[in-house]
Amino acid sequence: MKSIDRQRDIMIREHLEARGIIDKTVLKAMCEVPREEFVSGQFLDRAYGDHPLPIAEGQTISQPYIVAYMTEALELRATDKVLEIGTGSGYAAAVLSRIVTNVYTIERVSGLAATARLLLERLGYTNIVIHVGDGTLGWPEHAPYDAIVVTAGAPKVPQPLLEQLAIGGRLVIPVGSSYDLQELIRIRRLSEHDYRSEDLCGVRFVPLIGAAGW
Repeated sequence: MKSIDRQRDIMIREHLEARGIIDKTVLKAMCEVPREEFVSGQFLDRAYGDHPLPIAEGQTISQPYIVAYMTEALELRATDKVLEIGTGSGYAAAVLSRIVTNVYTIERVSGLAATARLLLERLGYTNIVIHVGDGTLGWPEHAPYDAIVVTAGAPKVPQPLLEQLAIGGRLVIPVGSSYDLQELIRIRRLSEHDYRSEDLCGVRFVPLIGAAGW
């Protein structure tokens, strides 16, 4: 088996840079976060492969390219406050935390949230706050957010997330009419009532469960 450092180097060069990821802050964050800590031991030799892997509760950790692509699409600045919907293993939140000041992340499955919280604390990530709840409703207490990223496929864009986006903020979310395939879109809030949406690419995510989701 290739060493972890070798696997990580291959991920950066072949799976990210070679496929068009150019944001140096994103590449640096992807290099710094130890992905092997966020996957089950049985998948350790595949931690840096460019594919999703199963985690507990029937969920997945997204492939590295998608994590990097969605992070880059958020157009982050160091001072941004970010909301993530779908904590999962905590890996994407860890990547975000290397780029921005504050990361708020919501997970509906309490067991996943507890595991991610313990792992992130053990690894020393101090600017991530995890909340157990319905991510489709957002987290109004800390709104508005400069960027919101949703790591599950929604049937439509949840209105609460639009409302919690700061003016000038960016929302990246997979949207589709089926569980099997979605379109990743980016929405910018231009003013109090005006938004602009753009299609980014086709993706496949687990369904976004909640009052404003499936």
